[in-house]
Amino acid sequence: MDTVYLILENGRVFEGKGFGADAEVTGEIVFTTGLAGYLETLTDPSYYGQIVVQTFPLIGNYGMISADFESDRPALTAYVVREWCQEPSNFRSEGTLDTFLKKWGIPGICGVDTRELTRIIREHGVMGARLVHSLDHLSEEIERAKGFRVTGAVRAVSCREASTAQPEGPVKHRVVLWDFGAKANIRGELLRRGCEVTTVPYDTTADRILALHPDGVMLSNGPGDPTENTGVIEQLRLLCASGLPIFGICLGHQLLALSQGASTRKMKYGHRGSNQPVRDLASNRVYITSQNHGYAVEGDSLPEGARVSFVNGNEPASCEGVDYDYMSAFTVQFHPEACAGPQDTAFLFDRFMGMMEQKKEEKAG
Repeated sequence: MDTVYLILENGRVFEGKGFGADAEVTGEIVFTTGLAGYLETLTDPSYYGQIVVQTFPLIGNYGMISADFESDRPALTAYVVREWCQEPSNFRSEGTLDTFLKKWGIPGICGVDTRELTRIIREHGVMGARLVHSLDHLSEEIERAKGFRVTGAVRAVSCREASTAQPEGPVKHRVVLWDFGAKANIRGELLRRGCEVTTVPYDTTADRILALHPDGVMLSNGPGDPTENTGVIEQLRLLCASGLPIFGICLGHQLLALSQGASTRKMKYGHRGSNQPVRDLASNRVYITSQNHGYAVEGDSLPEGARVSFVNGNEPASCEGVDYDYMSAFTVQFHPEACAGPQDTAFLFDRFMGMMEQKKEEKAG
């Protein structure tokens, strides 16, 4: 393995060994605290443009398993681990982490003190970083890292055309999944509940969605700064007037809030991992959730009739969910489809199903 260097925009340099693709890249460096689930991390579209640091030290030990992927291709820019396992042991394994990264042109670096690196990110916040083969032009590399910003993220990861998936049994409801970088298991949870799911691209208009005659609309997760998606926000504002039940996750949660006049903020280092506690303000119950976001809705900016429903257990000022009393809509910042807990918040999909059923009964009555 060749020596490679991870250069942070604050001037810190980490030396390690390269694996995966042989490439030099620039990205926004972030960390995730999941003890397992590196397959889902690697294939989560929300990591677009980012250099991902795994705080758990051993990565790759159960190989690559395509059935567990959250999308058909990875979106992250580079991968940073303490120890890369070159000989996975799992009866489901279909290959190695190194082969997977090479296939998709993504470089990795191992042998790095990820604990120290995580502390730097926690103290200074997420920042630009470079993965390079040489330190010959260090000052120039630092400047390139400083100038990096994640842009055009949703456009890059959204599907290109609409597609429809059918449940195994009878169709109970027809749902439009608005794809801003949707994880596969969001569709899976809807299909398991008997929904016909039509996935549409990010730039689909409200009129086009309504022309599909759905019973409800699912707003997916996705990467990047939510305020960048001005066209989506405007179409979402128009869609809300239809009265359709709406359920939003992660970026979908942020976009719906923005469409209603609320604001969002960039977090210092975000919440990423499968062990994030959230508190339900109605019941005071705490749930363990999976999260991956670097922006948050400002709870104090929500309009009248919209209220914070969940807050983060470690950061109580951080909004983790919103209920909209003046329309048939609710959203959460975390991922109820991601099986943290492992099924702590899957009931939110059942709530969405109940909203669609109620709308049908109102129409029939």
